[in-house]
Amino acid sequence: MAITADASLRTARADLDAAVARLRRGAPVFARLSVSERIVLAESVRAGYARIAERSVRAASVAKRLAPGTAAEGEEWIAHPFITLLHLRLWIAALRSIGRHGTTEIGGVDNTIDGRSRIKVFPSSRLDGVLFRGLHAEVHLQQGATAADRAPFYRRPDHDGKVVLVLGGGNVNSIPSLDVLTKMLNDGMVCLLKMNPVNAYLGPLLEEAFADPIRQNFLAVVYGGADEGAYLAQHNRVDEILITGSDRTYDLLVWGPPGPERDARRAENRPLLDKPITAELGNISPVLVVPGPYSQRQLAWQAENIAGGVTNNASFNCNANKMLITPRGWALRGQLLGAIAQVFDRTPVRAAYYPGAEDRYQALTAGRATLHTIGQAGPGSLPWTVLSDLNPRDASEKAFRMEPFCAILSETAVDGNSPVEFLEHAIRFANEHLWGTLSATIVVHPATLRDPGVAEALERTIVQLRYGTVGINIWGAFGFALGTPWGGHPTSTPTNIQSGNGFVHNTAMLVGVEKTVVRHPLTVFPKPLHFPSHRTVHQVGRRLVPLEETGSWLRLPPVVAAAVRG
Repeated sequence: MAITADASLRTARADLDAAVARLRRGAPVFARLSVSERIVLAESVRAGYARIAERSVRAASVAKRLAPGTAAEGEEWIAHPFITLLHLRLWIAALRSIGRHGTTEIGGVDNTIDGRSRIKVFPSSRLDGVLFRGLHAEVHLQQGATAADRAPFYRRPDHDGKVVLVLGGGNVNSIPSLDVLTKMLNDGMVCLLKMNPVNAYLGPLLEEAFADPIRQNFLAVVYGGADEGAYLAQHNRVDEILITGSDRTYDLLVWGPPGPERDARRAENRPLLDKPITAELGNISPVLVVPGPYSQRQLAWQAENIAGGVTNNASFNCNANKMLITPRGWALRGQLLGAIAQVFDRTPVRAAYYPGAEDRYQALTAGRATLHTIGQAGPGSLPWTVLSDLNPRDASEKAFRMEPFCAILSETAVDGNSPVEFLEHAIRFANEHLWGTLSATIVVHPATLRDPGVAEALERTIVQLRYGTVGINIWGAFGFALGTPWGGHPTSTPTNIQSGNGFVHNTAMLVGVEKTVVRHPLTVFPKPLHFPSHRTVHQVGRRLVPLEETGSWLRLPPVVAAAVRG
């Protein structure tokens, strides 16, 4: 039996109206707060988050059926309190910079291969460099945008108080808080957070962590399902909406129920909901594996990097690795697939806690000839599953158009045995045949990049891929964790929303973002925390929380000691 969301928690209609009214009173006050007052507020949330950290992990572990003291429990430490506290550290540093210099601090600025601004944003401190060894992130801006445009609310406020409805994501517990903090700290808006029924259990803990903003009418937390969300979205005193979820929810809010009336509204561009909307939606995340001279150890490391992007959070991530793109005829293709299967075989199956998982799994696997299931799935769980050798020219292939949002990794091979030819074919396939624009990963050997032609082809691939985040040699989801801009590629439109529009997180408060690029070595030690074989990730996560809470370097040695034992 599948786990279902808790639909019993519902805020009454009168209480929803009262919450909106309180926020309307708080909105102009919040818009006028000084930078120093915002820092005090952010620090209070930081302290509140440290207080709820262990209880939030315990609650999520019960809801997701995670055994205490395991790597799966460690995922909750990393994906919720640690990531939230890391973002708060970066936001507080950004606010302090605004207080001193009038804008946020950034790294070096140069140009992409096609001449647009490229901004180094991570690591932004020595602590970042230690915690994320070898990892660097940059932000590519759209044509005409410049680094000087950042932090616009603090330079030229464009409103005197707005209320934003935040429809929180139910799969990753840091999402509701990070979405709220984005609108409050970047845009100076108060927030009405409606918890998703899947993780409504988290709501009371967030109310505790955000006690100061709630007390001052800068935030309210409410509960309910689609009906409450639709009512609040249409509320005449709600100015904007931020949604993390599915494109189906977005289309239902903006265009109405499926059918002829929706089709007519789309054709005539007459949305039911005509308010500014920021949306972070799903994706069929591709992994492009460039042919190269990989050793067995390197291939095994990358197999775990790829597989870990599937197994993490039982694969209920909008950025989970979902489509492996390999070169047809590549000698190491079978070895890589075998190594990924071995990682799955060593990783216990997980509870399929997110509603609809079993239906999506059946829709994508029924009648498959090339279906490889790994692990014994009992009631309420699904086996790790590989759909291999899909035909890249098959326009009817469901796996290219339907996001699994469950324990499935698909694989297809495209033409091009040389690195440059492969990248050309892989770009075309990902951009034109895969649904979604959120995140992608490229695996490429450093020796391959010593060829100037290949190095140039990689940079052109990064520019041409229509994804909001591109990871090089590391799971693209790392872009979610770093405080860098996170969202779908800006080529989406309201009538074809794909992975959404607008960017969240964005602690440097950049304007005109096109994508984030996260660069990483082919292998590193210690192993990253999303690797399923990491034996001490729960210990690392537990120790990272006080490190981020205090910022004290005295808290670092226990983190490193646990990490190297992984």
